[in-house]
Amino acid sequence: MTTPASGSEEGASSRRISIVDDEAPIREALKSLMRARRYDVDAFASAEEFLASDRLEKTECLILDVYLPGMNGFELQDRLNAERRSIPIIFITAHADEPARQRALRGGAIEMLAKPVRRDDLFQAIRSAVEKSR
Repeated sequence: MTTPASGSEEGASSRRISIVDDEAPIREALKSLMRARRYDVDAFASAEEFLASDRLEKTECLILDVYLPGMNGFELQDRLNAERRSIPIIFITAHADEPARQRALRGGAIEMLAKPVRRDDLFQAIRSAVEKSR
């Protein structure tokens, strides 16, 4: 993950972000980055783990990998939409392409970012997601 300098987020402490990524180093890096910005953050290794958690109802922004074992990111997005859960999603993927990006956005995602994720791009997407969840 690239990390250019960026300003602090005001009022971030009341925002709950959930991260779903099967790669532990990515999960931990994102978790640390979010905590440094005073976000409340939970991280999950799979879509199923996220769905089984008590964080589903409390999540204001979901950072979601596309390619996951078991249920993939698009399938989780489809399920959340079918259940009428309006959690803003930011997809992250090492395999970004325009058809996948368009699919994500058509499903209501805020953005799809390519790994390694630029910190400024991620926080801009988070600001948009949090604004949408209000």
